[in-house]
Amino acid sequence: MQAEPLKVMFADMYRSFDLACVEQHFEWRMISKHRDLELSTKPDFLFYSCFGDEHLKYDCPRIFYTPENVRPNFDRCDYAFSFDYPITERNYRLPLYRRWPEYSQLFMPRNPDKVALENRQFCSFMVSNPKAIERIEFYDKLSMYKSVASGGKFLNNIGHPIQTGVENKLNWMRNYKFSITFENSSYPGYTTEKLMHALITDTIPIYWGNPLVGLDFNPKAFINCHDFNSFDEVIDLVKEIDQDVSLYREYLSQPYLKDSVETEFCMEENILARFDEIISSKKIFISPFRKKLQRGEYYLLQLRKAFSKVIRKGSIYWKHALLKSGISLNKKKQS
Repeated sequence: MQAEPLKVMFADMYRSFDLACVEQHFEWRMISKHRDLELSTKPDFLFYSCFGDEHLKYDCPRIFYTPENVRPNFDRCDYAFSFDYPITERNYRLPLYRRWPEYSQLFMPRNPDKVALENRQFCSFMVSNPKAIERIEFYDKLSMYKSVASGGKFLNNIGHPIQTGVENKLNWMRNYKFSITFENSSYPGYTTEKLMHALITDTIPIYWGNPLVGLDFNPKAFINCHDFNSFDEVIDLVKEIDQDVSLYREYLSQPYLKDSVETEFCMEENILARFDEIISSKKIFISPFRKKLQRGEYYLLQLRKAFSKVIRKGSIYWKHALLKSGISLNKKKQS
């Protein structure tokens, strides 16, 4: 007898997430290897992220995932797949780069001789977020040594931003020896796709973000700013590598992963085992009563947001009204 499909739903996901294309999402792709899945408004399990409060409406087991540097709230989620150490009964460390299709390229052999003969330009930098102070500071400092090509929307100096799309970004990065590869913020375990993308384009990444990144990737394949006392020391090493062909080739010859071995938390069999454990056990950590209370909290939050929106609109209206009345008074005085 064929088992009933597992009913699931996704909520509070990133802006571009589309339920119509849910089969492409990581959780769906993984779990569907072992089970038939079905979208349902009354799910057996809810998968949600950090971009809203819709998850509070659901009484079923809730599984949190985040692409951002935020911590799981275990008062709201039964389980989490996060950046965070340690792996526990409720938390599984699954860094963002593992979800990207390019992950498989980390197991491809390297060809340092070919790359060394390509006569690449100095360094790339791609950013659209103007708030990451450390990243901007390093860019300014390194630019005092040599011009750094900035291909993002912020601080662009190549005439135009690189077209959106991962392949466009990777193809552009392949023109450079180094890449400034800073996360938006720093936290132990917080490793996104940025370092992986720099590595597979055979640049030497200059990385800042996760102080424990050496547990994710081979520390001999990139420059880890967390190993130095200052950015000035980092730049001294960049200069040395830039001016020493043998040292440059040494970095390029290193495997992407430490000892060429996949980390246990990224192994597909271990990820699948965790999903199977969660689904089979049906164990919950937030009581049904607590979830019912949270459903009430959800509607209160919605009322508060609606009220704030009305206040903002009213404030804008009154500002315009006062401005118009001021203009009218000035016209009367002039006449």
